[in-house]
Amino acid sequence: MTARPGLFISFEGGEGSGKSTQIRLLEQWFRKRGDDVVITREPGGSPGAEEIRTLLLTGDPGRWDAVTEALLMFASRRDHVERTIRPALAQGRVVLCDRFADSSVAYQGYGHGLGPDYIRQLWQIAIGDFKPDLTLLFDLPIETGLDRARQRFGTVSAAEDRFERMGMEFHRRLQQGFRAIATAEPERCKMIDADGDIDVVTARVTDAVTLFLKSRGIPA
Repeated sequence: MTARPGLFISFEGGEGSGKSTQIRLLEQWFRKRGDDVVITREPGGSPGAEEIRTLLLTGDPGRWDAVTEALLMFASRRDHVERTIRPALAQGRVVLCDRFADSSVAYQGYGHGLGPDYIRQLWQIAIGDFKPDLTLLFDLPIETGLDRARQRFGTVSAAEDRFERMGMEFHRRLQQGFRAIATAEPERCKMIDADGDIDVVTARVTDAVTLFLKSRGIPA
């Protein structure tokens, strides 16, 4: 039995919003506190889910229709939750996840027009009421994010750009979706202004996490 329950934090936002950079910096912040941290991602995060990731993020933007894409996302997510996230939380670890089910609400629900209620039904079928303890939603101008996404290097393969190549109207709907999610669940979802230098955004992230931990009675 662990002295402290596990903690699940997800990072959400449009393309190029800086999530991947901030998740690594928050990992360092938690490790300095003495926490055991797991970093994971969606789609992906388990062997089976990583195979589905390739299907979702490569190829032509119109490769899948909206329903097929949503079903693939939740198939990947189910495996990820059962094989990676739940076991880590049961061990009292901090799980930092680059995207989770809110991305499906935003991308397939708002972006592709399936509607948030449709996606939340799939959410319930696939993983029940399971959701992050805290969700950080990174918000910045769409053009800025897409410019960043086109210039980025490193962990994301140049081939994994299917969503980035969807039209500007899709990305506008996507941004509206994330903002609607934050409005609907203000206790769980915290908006982070991602338009600024890395250090400035990092301070906003750690401030939000510190306030959350204090609200849970966890020393920050």
